[in-house]
Amino acid sequence: MNSDVIITCAITGDDSKVTKSPHCPITPEQIAASAVEAARAGAAIVHIHVRDPETGAFSMATRHYREVVKRIRESGVDVLVNLTCGMGGYICIGQRGLEDTPAPGSDFVTQRERMRHVIELCEEGRYRPDIATLDCGTLNFGDGSRAYISTPDYCREGAGILRELGVKVELEIFDTGNLWFVKQMVKEGLIPAPAMIQLCTGIPWGVPADVGHLLAMVNYLPPDCVWTSFAVSRMQMPWVAQSILLGGNVRVGLEDNLYLSRGVYASNAQLVEKARTIIEAMGARVLTAAQARERLKLS
Repeated sequence: MNSDVIITCAITGDDSKVTKSPHCPITPEQIAASAVEAARAGAAIVHIHVRDPETGAFSMATRHYREVVKRIRESGVDVLVNLTCGMGGYICIGQRGLEDTPAPGSDFVTQRERMRHVIELCEEGRYRPDIATLDCGTLNFGDGSRAYISTPDYCREGAGILRELGVKVELEIFDTGNLWFVKQMVKEGLIPAPAMIQLCTGIPWGVPADVGHLLAMVNYLPPDCVWTSFAVSRMQMPWVAQSILLGGNVRVGLEDNLYLSRGVYASNAQLVEKARTIIEAMGARVLTAAQARERLKLS
């Protein structure tokens, strides 16, 4: 069991379904405010996607990330900022092979383009993130003909970019083969210690949200890593307890689950508060951002 728990709150995600919640933040101001509220409730890390303020659709625009990070920093609340680099990996497959592929809905770009906002913020120097994500494998993402593409060479390039920028990489694991490859990157010296690993469960068609699969991945983790796991939808809160019992940290937030209880929409702060209640009821403590920074060996 993990007695010292880092809470990550994933604020909004990129899925259009999230916007049906009245608490889903859309604009940079709303996203930053929700992140600050989550931090005040106990989140040491906030995981950030941005959206087009006019449409609510996902965005990759650096200006939106800049404004979110600026507002979080200027709030005076100490929290680690974790920016997604997962956008730009989707390919929708047509019915006639290469004749109609990529199909509408594809957003596939280079690895560097997926990370452009992080690169630009680091070059500017003022609102650089503490952490950025790297999706560590290719996955059939939901039903239909959409796949998320992240090849070994793309992953290696992304890890190298973040290492050069001095930004901690969070390694996103959606299936067991992803973890196998992460261990290979650690072996190749691409991942600064301690490796920060996120085990993402319950996302069709990645690893299922069940104890057996999670335990198998935990038993296969590289030594001395700092790991977290989450499950989506109604399994979000049970996974808080499950992750802690197996020695991990926790992630909650509207990106993964919209509800506080059946039919009751939650805010990000409420989800963090509920997770904190579970953590403390289990006899563990919630780490502050400063404590999480020390544990992750961030300067």
